[in-house]
Amino acid sequence: SAINFLERLCLTWMFFFMMCVAERTYKQRFLFAKLFSHITSARKARKYEIPHFRLKKVENIKIWLSLRSYLKRRGPQRSVDVVVSSIFLLALSIAFICCAQVLKGHKTFLNAAYNWEFLIWEAALLLFLLRLASLGSETNKKYSNISILLTEQINLYLKMEKKPNKKEQLSLVNNVLKLSTKLLKELDTPFRLYGLTMNPLIYNITRVVILSAVSGVVSDLLGFNIRV
Repeated sequence: SAINFLERLCLTWMFFFMMCVAERTYKQRFLFAKLFSHITSARKARKYEIPHFRLKKVENIKIWLSLRSYLKRRGPQRSVDVVVSSIFLLALSIAFICCAQVLKGHKTFLNAAYNWEFLIWEAALLLFLLRLASLGSETNKKYSNISILLTEQINLYLKMEKKPNKKEQLSLVNNVLKLSTKLLKELDTPFRLYGLTMNPLIYNITRVVILSAVSGVVSDLLGFNIRV
């Protein structure tokens, strides 16, 4: 029993240590995204002591897009995504097991000690996933903030009225901004769940398996069939 307890303790510590590393990486990504969103604002750039430039030239737009791409790739990517996907898959498996146990006998579900252990693990994993999902969602909002490009387009239109002699040059910059807006919309991956990068297989398993299990539990408890 002592060896079994020590093994569980060590495995639990290792697993939660990896989750803390993943959370730290997500915090760094959010910080980079937050500072990146302040680059085009003179007031915020001065407040956070970061460089500032406006997207009024084609060269500036190229630098802005290159910097965005560099910051999104900076730091560990694949290893952290593997850890997050593993956490999500483990939480999904525990939820499926709990749903199966409830369907087997919901009155005696809490009588078994291992079911309480499953519930504690599920609660801990869900807390970490909610934290990572919150950070990932906020990071995506910062990087996918199209309002920055729209604001620069409005500024260009106002400059065209004040400086008609530079209308051709400003029109070129405006066209590049429009193409950049379309590019940012196309770059968003479809396999994301509240900011978490998901493997396509896990994404499809989530949509099919867990929804079916939850549907079966709700149907069993409420007494009527629910189709998801």
